[in-house]
Amino acid sequence: MGENGLYILLCAILVVILSVCVVLAHRCMRLMKSNFALRDSIENLSRFNDRLRADRHDYLNHLQVVYGLMELGEYDEMEKYLRKVYKELLKTGKAIKTSKPAINALLAAKSAEAESMGIEFIIEVKSDLRGLRIEDWELCKVLSNLTDNAIKALENSDREEKQLVISINETPMNYSFEITDNGPPIPQEIREKIFKRGFSTKKEEGHGLGLAIVSDILAENKGSIGLISDPEETKFTVLFEKEKE
Repeated sequence: MGENGLYILLCAILVVILSVCVVLAHRCMRLMKSNFALRDSIENLSRFNDRLRADRHDYLNHLQVVYGLMELGEYDEMEKYLRKVYKELLKTGKAIKTSKPAINALLAAKSAEAESMGIEFIIEVKSDLRGLRIEDWELCKVLSNLTDNAIKALENSDREEKQLVISINETPMNYSFEITDNGPPIPQEIREKIFKRGFSTKKEEGHGLGLAIVSDILAENKGSIGLISDPEETKFTVLFEKEKE
């Protein structure tokens, strides 16, 4: 083999080695992201478990109060009290209806965070997501970014009643996630830019932060995202088409 042949062979070997390194590096990055997301999910599950334990203790106290009101014949007061307890029960129960523990834990953690800031957090679950083809940690990243943005927008809102609604739905064609808040609208001139990497509102308004990450994850998983924003509400809709059998 001549010098030219040897040089070509060495170049080919180098290309193969570099290609393998690139593939391994990509896999390592995905593994690291997965591990970080798994850590976050475990922390969320731990907080959710602590909340459930606290709720159990509180419910025993609630039962004692209800029993006392019943003994005293204060039925109107008992009804008012039960309505409040039932509303609190729904806040915990609505976050545990999907087949994905990581998503359930995330929603519970975000619910507690929002409510601690005076934001009414509503979760509407109409699908168990059993057939959704996306890694749980990637879906958590999408929902976490969109929810954090909504919370940030509401934090800077001057509305007296702040509300954030997460709706999880399923149709014969797709799975959908709607994240809706009644904070300030997103200006028309930046709505197409907020999904691009490097974009910043520079005002810490909330909407738009981290949406490039969301867009990248959706592109890799055949998902899409839509936006509707007006003075009444801002709604992000994430869609995943179902795979044809």
